[in-house]
Amino acid sequence: AVASLRGRIGSDLRRPRMAEPSPARLLSIGGAYRRWLGPVLANDQGIDPEQLVQASLSALGQASACRNWPGVSGVLASLAMDLQRSDLRLEQVLFGCRFSNPVGLAAGFDKNGVAAGIWDRFGFGFAELGTVTWHAQSGNPRPRLFRLAAEQAALNRMGFNNNGAEMMRRTLERQALPSAGQRPAVLGLNLGKSRITSLELAPDDYALSLQLLAPLADYAVINVSSPNTPGLRDLQDSSQLRRLVERLRRLPGCPPLLVKIAPDLADEAIDGLARLAYEEGLAGVIAVNTSLDRLGLQDRVIANTGRTLAQEAGGLSGAPLRKRALEVLRRLRATAGPALPLIGVGGIDSPEAAWERISAGASLVQLYTGWIFKGPDLVPHILEGIINQLDRHGFRNVSEAVGSGAPWQ
Repeated sequence: AVASLRGRIGSDLRRPRMAEPSPARLLSIGGAYRRWLGPVLANDQGIDPEQLVQASLSALGQASACRNWPGVSGVLASLAMDLQRSDLRLEQVLFGCRFSNPVGLAAGFDKNGVAAGIWDRFGFGFAELGTVTWHAQSGNPRPRLFRLAAEQAALNRMGFNNNGAEMMRRTLERQALPSAGQRPAVLGLNLGKSRITSLELAPDDYALSLQLLAPLADYAVINVSSPNTPGLRDLQDSSQLRRLVERLRRLPGCPPLLVKIAPDLADEAIDGLARLAYEEGLAGVIAVNTSLDRLGLQDRVIANTGRTLAQEAGGLSGAPLRKRALEVLRRLRATAGPALPLIGVGGIDSPEAAWERISAGASLVQLYTGWIFKGPDLVPHILEGIINQLDRHGFRNVSEAVGSGAPWQ
């Protein structure tokens, strides 16, 4: 599919650059994706989802490493012409970072940062790399990622599989990225606890990763909400999380710190985390991670295993998570007030879903599962939808829309 896509856009390299791409050009990418991957993504079985991700990342990693080569740079320029949308009304400055637009790639896809140099070409205003841990780890046994095609969802129990912080540092340095604050897309770093590290030693484990990678990150995220590392969610407890935050903030050159929370928390726990974020001066909160709740799909059978979702371990993502993710975001905004930046993620697969999250109080939104199912033109589609809503409601910029409660029109 990647080779076919490259061939399709190759003929565009001779065309003059335009300010706005035509629908035909957009179809050259989005259409190719749907033609070649649509049938695969429409079925639970077939190509293993993890193999598909790894094949894609291999190609993207090579493109990022060689992005300044004449042939590759031309292909990436054509990609950017189709997928980027530039509008001053979409720009924001949050926790010291300038975001060209509010749509980002969520953590979990580019775990090792192999494609860090080209995420802006896909239209993203920012990308979150990781989750990375201090110790390299293989993660949970396979199979550990499952498509739920009819529901536009996925179940994963990856277990923070990654090459470790030291290897990520080398990978990012090899790509010769612009300095933090000078990149076309903001780069966040999502940090997790190594599986072999006890909860008692967790602050030091996170600190080792952050100390090594801080110079390469625009912001960092404390991931204490993945359901796939035993005991990790215990770090969402206020006392545990406060100890962790205080340890990281003592590091020299510590970037803005955010925390990513689970959708399965009780309201009281959400309120407590909002208060902690305010008291500790966190830069923001990301809501939400994947869910252990089966969200009405507990009897859904996974074809590859013959077991129901209720019987399978792992976190649920995608469209079924949309309602709960919105509820958590609204609760956070009500408790934290308007000053704390929030990032909404979970079940965002349309312009309406993105606007819904922004209107409820999210300054930024992130995509993953929806982006996989809908394809690369989801990003420009969302950005165009946001601009349309700004016009309809008379907002001068996206910041005015954040927390406004303005409905989709």
